Amino acid sequence: MRAANILHLGVKELRSLLRDPMMLFLIVYAFTFSVYAAATAMPETLNRAPIAIVDQDRSQLSMRLADAFYPPYFTKPSLISAEDMDARMDAGLDTFALVIPPEFQRDVLAGRSPTLQLNVDATRTSQAFTGSVYIQSIVNEEIATFMQGRKETTPLPVELAVRVRFNPELNKSWFGAVIQVINQVTMLSIILTGAALLREREHGTVEHLLAMPVTPFEIMTAKVWSMGLVVLFATACSITGVVQGLLGVPIEGSVPLFLAGTALHLFATTAMGIFLGTVARSMPQFGLLIMLVLIPMQMLSGGSTPRESMPEAVQDVMLLAPTTHFVMLAQAILFRGAGLEVVWPQLLALALIGGALFAYSLARFRKTIASMA
Repeated sequence: MRAANILHLGVKELRSLLRDPMMLFLIVYAFTFSVYAAATAMPETLNRAPIAIVDQDRSQLSMRLADAFYPPYFTKPSLISAEDMDARMDAGLDTFALVIPPEFQRDVLAGRSPTLQLNVDATRTSQAFTGSVYIQSIVNEEIATFMQGRKETTPLPVELAVRVRFNPELNKSWFGAVIQVINQVTMLSIILTGAALLREREHGTVEHLLAMPVTPFEIMTAKVWSMGLVVLFATACSITGVVQGLLGVPIEGSVPLFLAGTALHLFATTAMGIFLGTVARSMPQFGLLIMLVLIPMQMLSGGSTPRESMPEAVQDVMLLAPTTHFVMLAQAILFRGAGLEVVWPQLLALALIGGALFAYSLARFRKTIASMA
């Protein structure tokens, strides 16, 4: 009867979830609007940054520079006077103010290397950093193009041919959508299983389970498979409906292989959710524990920042976290089209980490059940 008990207890968890409108809303939001918002509004993307130009030269070159800034990276430049520049930046109207000095074109043609002044509102951190690089590149390119029509230029001895693979458009939304799905898989699996256990405790139904001929193994396994199945189904819908359909992100590899890796990852993270549910005594405590565990796992897993840029000690420690292997697996399959022969080490690591977490969480769950008996 053990398999039947696990099945019936899992169905009970699914029915309990269906009667929780807030959890259902969280699942739908996390795998739809949250993924779309993360893909279309990544913080490092420069989008319609306000820029003003103080043109003290009024030459062909200065007007060429003013026309080089346009949406979607910048708004249409505002031509202002030098007296208005500081006041506009103090009022937050402009993030950038480019000052073109008098006789700028004549000095450029004469080879005198004149200086442009770029004023930046650094309180807008992401736009300030990214926009400064964009503006410098645009100015250099426009001046080089202008000079090519005026005098002979010496060709460079080496020509660099750039080949962009896996994301030829350098579209940040492709990366942001997939990473957001990966993050939501980890977050929702921990929240759903931990909340399911705490819901049993708060509603007093744990005592009812103890009176039934079921074991802690059956209770925990039922919560793991039922909540994992919900997240797996939501992941499949998000990848096909939102990522591929709505956002048009091309998936290079096998979606079924990615879902198989997701299932192994869910085996580990749902067990982690059970463990956190046994540690916390209430939902507020559970929320604080999730913040302490989930944020470092996501930040140090390699999804937001390459692992190679982290200290070696951090890289070694994070190999014990399932999120590290899941990010490596997901990026290899979805971005680079990797097959089973490439990602099998990550699948094996997820299985081993999941087994260890499940065994440890089960031991903790047995102690919790015994203390309540």
